[in-house]
Amino acid sequence: MTDIIAKRNYWLLSACILSFFLTWSFCFSIYPIWLNQAIGLNGSETGLVFSINAITALFVMPCYGFLQDKLGLRKNLLWFVGLMLLLSGPFFIFVYTPLLMHSIYLGALVGGFFCSATFFAGVGAVETYIERVGRTTGFEFGKARMWGSVGWAIATFFTGQIFNVSVSLNFILASCCALIFLTSLLFVKISEDSAKQIEINQKANALSLRDALLLFQQRKFWAFAIWVIGVSCVYGVYDQQFAVYFAAQFASQAEGNAMYGYLNSFQVFLEAGGMFLAPFIVNKIGAKNGLLLSGAIMALRIIGSGYAADPISISAMKLLHAAELPIMLIAIFKYITATFDARLSATIYIVGFQFMGQVAASGLSILVGMLYDQIGFAQSYKIIGLVVAFFVIVSMFVLTSDKPKPIKNAVTT
Repeated sequence: MTDIIAKRNYWLLSACILSFFLTWSFCFSIYPIWLNQAIGLNGSETGLVFSINAITALFVMPCYGFLQDKLGLRKNLLWFVGLMLLLSGPFFIFVYTPLLMHSIYLGALVGGFFCSATFFAGVGAVETYIERVGRTTGFEFGKARMWGSVGWAIATFFTGQIFNVSVSLNFILASCCALIFLTSLLFVKISEDSAKQIEINQKANALSLRDALLLFQQRKFWAFAIWVIGVSCVYGVYDQQFAVYFAAQFASQAEGNAMYGYLNSFQVFLEAGGMFLAPFIVNKIGAKNGLLLSGAIMALRIIGSGYAADPISISAMKLLHAAELPIMLIAIFKYITATFDARLSATIYIVGFQFMGQVAASGLSILVGMLYDQIGFAQSYKIIGLVVAFFVIVSMFVLTSDKPKPIKNAVTT
């Protein structure tokens, strides 16, 4: 019976994350184009909207993390996220558009909170819930998370063409996909053993804000933060403007932009396959080694990008992301559950990984941008890659090992 519940939850929650990423991609794959061509914002105004989105997300993320941990296996927060997904189409068409046209600051602020509650923080709530249910009922998170990559790739492939037909059609499709999310979530059942479910939820209810704040006094939390800021965050900053450098490797910018779109879709499909295989790899080598391996691939891609001198080599560097991301995501969740109080998994993932990474990136983005202007992309990549490699080495010594220690045979006399 347990296997039946696990399989049912796997397919239902896979449908949830597939539809979540479909909705997200329909809204955001063409977000900069929509702001420019439909709303009429220039580059500086578009940058302002992105900045306000990032700032508002910092307010929402910690709330989602602690709230998800307090809810345990209850679906309350996911129902709220699902409702916001359903409202995303009407919001973009009837609220966000006129607000931005009337006042960019008011529109960006309202849109920032809506998008943070729905997508930027919502994704962490959905992912941590699926990971927790998988850990409880018996399926691997990565095998469900791969459907998110598939959903993003499918929607991204069509959004540009749909935008040319109608400015609003992508947003309408986004709300339609949200119906799949809500319907699938309705049938998710954690356990036929109500006593077990009550016990898990009671442990979550006993969680206090003090328990979450005490994380910041733990050496192992700051060790994890070193990896997040020095490896994952620096890699994320490098990836922000990679498309510009990639396009410059081709004969024309138009050709480079087109190739980037094709390659990006191909990479996301490979990423989905990687999500299926990553649990096997991480289970084999351990969560800590999984973090170190993903960090080593990041460093290789960044340094390799600095030496890439033709479209083929730069494309190969781009595709390494399909190997790095799945290993990193699976290793993060397994490291969190092996190293910290499992009741705080959502708080640690959303605050320790997403929140802290975004805070660090807000400052590093400016510094790295200045570096690009001063010495160019290629030389900057070599330096950034060495920084990531340095922090990977540091992480080897500060991260907590999750590999079981060998038991010595007792000597009998």
